[in-house]
Amino acid sequence: MLQRVAVVGAGAAGLCAARHILSRLNHFAPPVVFELTENIGGTWCYDERVGRYDNGLPIHSSMYRNLRTNLPKEVMMFPDFPFDPQLSSFLPHQEVQRYLERYCDSHDIRPHIRFNTVVENVKPVVVTKGGKVTRTTWDVTSYDSSGHQKTETFDSIFVCSGHYSDPHIPNIPGIENFKGKVLHSHAYRFPEPYSGQSVVVLGAKASGLDISIELANVGAQVTLSHGRPRLTFPLPPRIHQSSPVVAVDEDGSIRFQDGSQSPADVLMFCTGYNFRYPFLDAAQLGLEIQDYMVSPLYRFLMPPAFPSLFFIGICKIICPFPNFDCQVQFALAVLDGSVTLPSQVKMENEVQRELQEKTARGVEQRYLLVMEQDQWEYCETLARTAGFPPLPATVRSLYEEVWRQRRIHPENYRRLNYRLLSDSEWELIE
Repeated sequence: MLQRVAVVGAGAAGLCAARHILSRLNHFAPPVVFELTENIGGTWCYDERVGRYDNGLPIHSSMYRNLRTNLPKEVMMFPDFPFDPQLSSFLPHQEVQRYLERYCDSHDIRPHIRFNTVVENVKPVVVTKGGKVTRTTWDVTSYDSSGHQKTETFDSIFVCSGHYSDPHIPNIPGIENFKGKVLHSHAYRFPEPYSGQSVVVLGAKASGLDISIELANVGAQVTLSHGRPRLTFPLPPRIHQSSPVVAVDEDGSIRFQDGSQSPADVLMFCTGYNFRYPFLDAAQLGLEIQDYMVSPLYRFLMPPAFPSLFFIGICKIICPFPNFDCQVQFALAVLDGSVTLPSQVKMENEVQRELQEKTARGVEQRYLLVMEQDQWEYCETLARTAGFPPLPATVRSLYEEVWRQRRIHPENYRRLNYRLLSDSEWELIE
């Protein structure tokens, strides 16, 4: 019997899952990919609108008009599917969307996608024989744009719905006193409306920094408020750094941790996103889903109690497409039996041990899913265990070089271009 797999989401992770399932039709039936919108691409599919779609659902994408990738295409690509070599290394989001469309079409994924279809509920059904659990199947209830609802049974679920669509807004005492505009970067599209205004940007990770530079370049006065060590690289003159925002006073001015105060026209949260899976019952799955954390997940992929449910791309600060590719291939190796998992108890203990080690190193709860340097060994382990080729060495060395360049000059690093010479060598093109 071929296994039936449901894929939730047709962004990069969902397309990657579908592509690998379609290459293993001796084990798997063609996948069913459920997509909320009318397009593939997930967060890469730019939508000028903010707020809600016509059907009342929240707009999914957090893409802004001028976004360019902060990783070069040589590192970003799926390992077996290069970008057009004529393109520069750092791409506008439209080129990534075109790449995903090409990936989708060249692997003939589109016929397997149900567009404008909402997954309402994913429920495990435990199959027993003689009082013993033999396997788990999954009932997936969805409805399409005409409101037609149906429930189907699958052997496995790949959750590929991303985690850049539910804005995380920290609690700031007195925020109701603020007289200006409050928004999250999820609802930011372009800088021109903020020209000449004073904007306090909360958060100095990739989007906070990027958006601050865009705003400064159209003449906004930007206060970049963050709790990280002071950024030492050159920033445009209209950006000044400050400590974290602690409150909004009664007169509407913003108070910072160092005691200083400042009025502002706009307060913009670049404070990340929450994990949200409205179609799953976390307690039933033995999972805890919090703003910044989903646990326990064995190998950051599956709940030990239900190892046929896979979360693809849940980790942060990773090289996304290569990471998805490794996770999907590992997950399919679990399903086809070529990887044997430890017992539920052993998986739970391993997850617990890893999280305790990180906490002992001083990692805060909200950073437990941040991978950074750990991602290479992680992908290597998945490849070794499941018997597929590891990521080329150039992915790591070029990724690390770009991080170095980004710290030296956050405005100019995207002007550089690279070329891959082999799996272990790359060069900078003048």
